[in-house]
Amino acid sequence: MSLDATVARVGELNALLTFSPPAPATPAAPAAAAAPSTPFNAQLASAMGPSSATTPLTTTATAGGGTPYAAEISAAATRNGVDPNVLSGLIRAESNFDPNATSPAGAQGLTQLMPGTAAGLGVTNPLDPAQSIDGGARYLRQQLDHFGGDVTKALAAYNAGPGAVERFGGVPPYEETQNYVRRVLGYAQGAVA
Repeated sequence: MSLDATVARVGELNALLTFSPPAPATPAAPAAAAAPSTPFNAQLASAMGPSSATTPLTTTATAGGGTPYAAEISAAATRNGVDPNVLSGLIRAESNFDPNATSPAGAQGLTQLMPGTAAGLGVTNPLDPAQSIDGGARYLRQQLDHFGGDVTKALAAYNAGPGAVERFGGVPPYEETQNYVRRVLGYAQGAVA
């Protein structure tokens, strides 16, 4: 599948997910009304069919496997109302789970926060895994809120900045950003090795 076809398909799936109405609460389960909506990965798997089923994050990583920092990712995702698999995919794309990762542009840590963004999020040490994960989850939540819950646009904004997403009305025509969105969504679904 070409990159353009992949980006178009992600856009179609996101449109389906963005406009799907929430399930009504039943009187027998009043707590369900307060629960967050179905996680993105479950909605995407449902839209794509049974062959795309995913598994939830595994326990904190060790040399024996599993997602690195799974407990921290799950906790930050829950606090900030983001899908833990999307957050994990973002971290994998940003730093490949290296807490000491730095970019030539100055981004640091697991979630590759720029110093000004980190400071604005209250992250005092972006190389601290817990702070970086929580800051990245908060920033992702801000982008989701800014773009009406559209995961594709939020991820594009995380990578290219919200101004670029606004200018182009969606994922900018930057190869890096298009690949980034595709990679994160693929990682979130366990489809990209």
